[in-house]
Parts: sequence; C-alpha cells; structure tokens
Amino acid sequence: MTHTPSKPDRVTSTPASTSASLSISRRDDDPAHSDFLSRRHCLRSGLAMAAAGASMTVAAADPATAASTATGTPPSTAPGAIVRPSAQGRFWPEGIRLVISVSMQFEAGAQTEHGNGSPYAPMNPADGPDLPARTWFDYGWREGIPRLLDLWDRHGVKVTSHMIGRAVELQPALAKEIVSRGHEAAAHGQTWEPHWTMTEAQERASYQANIDAIQRATGVRPVGFNAYWMRGTPRTLGVLQSLGFAYHIDDVSADEPMLTEVHGKPFGIVPYTLRCNDIARLGAEGPMTAAAFAQELKDEFDVLYEEAGRRRRMMSVSTHDRIGGTPARVKALGDFLRHAASHPGVAFVRKDQIARWALELPNVPRKRS
Repeated sequence: MTHTPSKPDRVTSTPASTSASLSISRRDDDPAHSDFLSRRHCLRSGLAMAAAGASMTVAAADPATAASTATGTPPSTAPGAIVRPSAQGRFWPEGIRLVISVSMQFEAGAQTEHGNGSPYAPMNPADGPDLPARTWFDYGWREGIPRLLDLWDRHGVKVTSHMIGRAVELQPALAKEIVSRGHEAAAHGQTWEPHWTMTEAQERASYQANIDAIQRATGVRPVGFNAYWMRGTPRTLGVLQSLGFAYHIDDVSADEPMLTEVHGKPFGIVPYTLRCNDIARLGAEGPMTAAAFAQELKDEFDVLYEEAGRRRRMMSVSTHDRIGGTPARVKALGDFLRHAASHPGVAFVRKDQIARWALELPNVPRKRS
C-alpha cells in the first residue's frame, strides 16, 4: 500500500447503535432532536433500520475544536474552544462547514456477460462468453474493494456502498466486512439490468431481492437506493418508499441534500455526481489519468469549500470497485483525502446520515417528484 504522510488531527465519532435515534453525537434529551423525531416520523422508521449507525470524520480547526466535536458539544459553545471564524459552519450541525459524501459501488460479478462496459472490444454473444471481461470485473472484489477499505481506514473516512444484490450473493463475506468496518450498505438493484425497462412488479421484486441479499450477508436493511445508471421510472420512488427506503441518490441537480414528497410524505435526496465519479471521468481504463482525477477532485473541493461560508454545500465523490480500487487511483484518492482533511470544518459523512439531517435542518430545498 502507499505510504501515508502524517495527517492533521481528525476525529471520528462513535458509531450509533441500531436504536431508532440513529444519531451522531446527539443526546437523547436534546429538544431539537425530540422535535425532529415528532415532526419527521415518516422517515424515522426507515433510517432507524441502518444497523451500523452513521459515522463521520471531521477535520478540526485545532485540538480544542477536535475535543468538542468528539463529545458532540458544538464548538461555538464548548468551554475553552477556539474556533476559526472562517472554518465555523453555519449550515450543518456540529459546526461543520462542508460535508463530503463518498460512494463505493459494489458491482463485481453481477454484470451481464456482454455489453457490460468492460475495456475489451465488443464480441458477438453467439461466439461465447467474454472471458477476459469476467477477469476485469473480478478485480473489483479481489483487489479493488479491499484496497479501498484500507484507504478509508487510513483516513478515518466512512462511505456508502451501493451493493448489487447478485454481487453480494457471490461475495457475502466482503459485503459483511464493508459493514463491519463502519460503512453504510445501500441498495443498487438485484441484477445488472435497466430498471426503466421493468414493470412495477418487476421493480418491486428486484428491490426486495436486493434488500434480502444485503440483510442475509450483513444483518442490516438498506435505507438508501441508487438505480442502474441512475434511471428509474416515474413510479420508482413510490415503490422504494413502500419498501421502507428513506432516500435515493439519482439526482445531480444540486450540491446539497434535498427533499421531495412521495404520497404526501417527505423522501430524501442525497445528490450523486458524474463530475467526481471514476466511471464517468476515467471510464473503463482511461483516458484520464489518476493524477488528473485527483486534481479535479481538489479543484471541485476548493470551490465548494469557499462557497460553504455562504450557503449549505455538499461534495459527492463516487468510486467503483474495479475502477477506483486500482493502485494508482487509490493513491490519487488518498491525495485528495489529505487535501480535504487539511481544511478545518470538513466532515466525511455517510448518506443515511445526510438524509436524516435533511429532515432536521431548516431551508432544505424541496423538489417535485
């Protein structure tokens, strides 16, 4: 693995239990939290199903701020806390200035035999299986995810892993390890199949099978969803809501979380990304270099960090098992993580927690579904 230079102080909160509060550094007697639960009960039950509660890592401005973040006391009120005014966030809890949401897509093994986006030249399906393409995808579970998991551990980052059900069934121990290391297991459909071609019954069956596969392997029920290539149907959100999901990510229209109304109840949106996405920028095997991708991530971060002093900002980053998990790309991701963590008030937060915050925070944009 790559050598990791010394990093600035950062604090990882204690993962929440499986209780309905699903909180991060929040006391049960917090009036704001109690009010949130009463006002937003419709999503409470879904988010409470996340077994390994949301964790986050905060880059602190100084040791006093780090201590206050660890105890859950807002830095502005912690005794003796010294907070840089430029780093103190006004739009997120805990004095966070900028939230970074990282995805790790677990898809290897669930791909179709042909037309699956591998780097090899297309072949006629009648000619037989695409054997080298199979090995390219196998790299995702053999090397990619284990290497990415070590990267997240080195930097104290918790991510959301969108898991295709078939991939989980083939590698259940890996899915369980992802969750045991504090990351969120989210749904990505049962098979590598366009959801927009399905009937309502087929959609429901696919999502339920995906839930079951994840629960069997990890012991947790997913509350977040990502459709195949982000394309669902006009009825997808209703199906998801009826199955107990609390949020989806198939939206790239904002750099902050949003809410939409589904059957009269709020449903969370934690926007995804194509810009900061290895599969969209690097493709199967280039042409963009790992170093160029790292620089683009840093440039995106720098602009959002500056904007975060005036409005709520969130940066989304996406990795895929067989693409982002290569040695050079993991090195590039590590360079970005060090850059981001060197700025005070930056928090790496799982998507289930971001969705929960979206229900609690004021002035969250609302979209028509």
